[in-house]
This record gives sequence, C-alpha cells and structure tokens, in this order.
Amino acid sequence: MKPADLARLVALKERMLHAARAQAERQAALAEAAAREREERDRFRNHAGPVTPLRARTHAHLPRPPVEPVPRQRQLDEAAALASSLSDDFDVTTLLDTDDALSYRRPGLGADVVGRLRQGHWSIQRQLDLHGLRRDAAREALTAFVRQAERDGLRCVRVVHGKGNGSPGREPVLKDKVKRWLVQKNQVIAFTQARAADGGHGALLVLLRSQRAAKT
Repeated sequence: MKPADLARLVALKERMLHAARAQAERQAALAEAAAREREERDRFRNHAGPVTPLRARTHAHLPRPPVEPVPRQRQLDEAAALASSLSDDFDVTTLLDTDDALSYRRPGLGADVVGRLRQGHWSIQRQLDLHGLRRDAAREALTAFVRQAERDGLRCVRVVHGKGNGSPGREPVLKDKVKRWLVQKNQVIAFTQARAADGGHGALLVLLRSQRAAKT
C-alpha cells in the first residue's frame, strides 16, 4: 500500500471516530433533556395532585373585523401629482393669445374654443377658490384639483385666484402664477378670464381634455 493511500485511510478513520463521538454526544443530550422533562412533569404532578383533563375542547369562533381596503394606487398617484414641480419661472407669455383676457389654448385647437369657453358653452362643473393661500399651498391645491377633476370626468372648471383688492399694490398675486401653472398641466387644453357674472378678472375658466383624449 502506498503511503498516500495509508494517509487517506487514517484520515477517514479519524473522521468516522469524530462523527461517532458527535452522534453519541447528541444522543446523550437528548436523553438528558427527556429525563429532565420527565422529572419536571413528575414534580408538577406531585405538587398539583390528581388532574382530570377536560373532555370537550370547544373554541369560540369570533368573527374577524373586515379590513378596510386601502387605495394604494390612488395614494401613489396623488403623491406623484403633488410631488410634481410646477415652475414659477415658466415663460407663458409666448403661449397666450393676445386678447384682453390673455387666454390660452393648446396648439391644434381652433380659435373659437376660447370664445365658446368664455360664453358658457361648457357649464362650470366645479370650482377651486385660492383666496388666502400662499404660493406653495396654492400650487399644491391647484395640482390636486385639476387631477381630481380629470379623474371625475369633468370638462370645465373655474379657478378663483382673486382680484388683489387685499394685496399690496392691489395686484392679484396669484393671477399670473396660476396661468403659468395651468399651462404646464397636461390636462388643461384651454383657459380664459371669466365673464363678470362668473368672477371677472378674479377667476379663470379652465377647459380640461376629454376622457377619450386622456386615454389616448
């Protein structure tokens, strides 16, 4: 037999002995644990006395309260909408029509759309009043309002930004900013200053894209 083969046999024998010792130790530990459990059980019986097990093992079945559904996708959509940044520095002047109301319409829309919007061709379905809001709060409110209006299938809404009667210099602080923000919203296809009966120069009538256009 070669020395190398002899060395392998010796190593194998040592591993077998080691495995046997480990197995014996595990069995001894299990036997010791079982004996300790029996001893504790006997001690409990000696202290507690005779015990009669219950015959019936009935359990009360309590109805589980229904779990309220969580509109996770809507929450994600609204969070994304509120997180989207509308720039205050967006140059809107080149996109506005040069009329008295400085109206707006997306490219591809006929010039008569703005006229029909102002004349009440589309009835006002919802209103957002931004009176008393600071710039950041007004921007978030407008973002959420437009998104919800489109989700509800609305076409025409009114945004009241105020006439600036209570502002320094009696200038409407939000008027210019609201126009900048609306132009940046994909849902908005046109807007114009409201008629006197609908708020005059303190409000805008906003036309939103149709559901069919939104799906497309």
